[in-house]
Amino acid sequence: MIVGSVREGRFGPVVADWFRHQADLHGEFAVELIDLADTGLPLELPAVPPALQPDLLRPAGMTDLTARLDAADAVVVVTPDYNRSFPASLKAAIDWHYTEWQAKPIGFVGYSGSSGGLLAIEQLRQVFNELHAHTVRDYVSFPRYYELFEADGTLRDPQGAEAAAKVMLDQLLWWGSVLRNARRDLPYVTNR
Repeated sequence: MIVGSVREGRFGPVVADWFRHQADLHGEFAVELIDLADTGLPLELPAVPPALQPDLLRPAGMTDLTARLDAADAVVVVTPDYNRSFPASLKAAIDWHYTEWQAKPIGFVGYSGSSGGLLAIEQLRQVFNELHAHTVRDYVSFPRYYELFEADGTLRDPQGAEAAAKVMLDQLLWWGSVLRNARRDLPYVTNR
């Protein structure tokens, strides 16, 4: 699970903690949290995209991030909607990697004012599609998140969000299993 916002005072860790609990209740996932605020992630990319440089040495601070993305069978992105899009830190994490996303399912948990992160999620679907990842259909969304959570991080009315999380986790489990086996049995090929 990736927390995409690195802003001071961000709400992403609260949403991530809530979702991690849902994944624990589901019982089929070993969740590892990647908080981009704790990652040595440069926003500037090299002149030639990393996807075209197989021998690219990523900055040392990204070693753990790269290994964890590579090992993941599925990824959940926790993202806010900033000005009708997603955070630059999240785009940098995506763009620094290529094969780590290929043939893997991606799920989304969004939060923001009125859209609940849906504007960011729709753009992220396009980006991940370009990288040969599979975005699952269902998502979890928290419009006006600041009205939905208690100070301790619990939801005031959790039923709808819990049901949405269960559906998305079921989809991630299915796609994660199928695509893991497919990557093992038949390496994924792109035209890049």
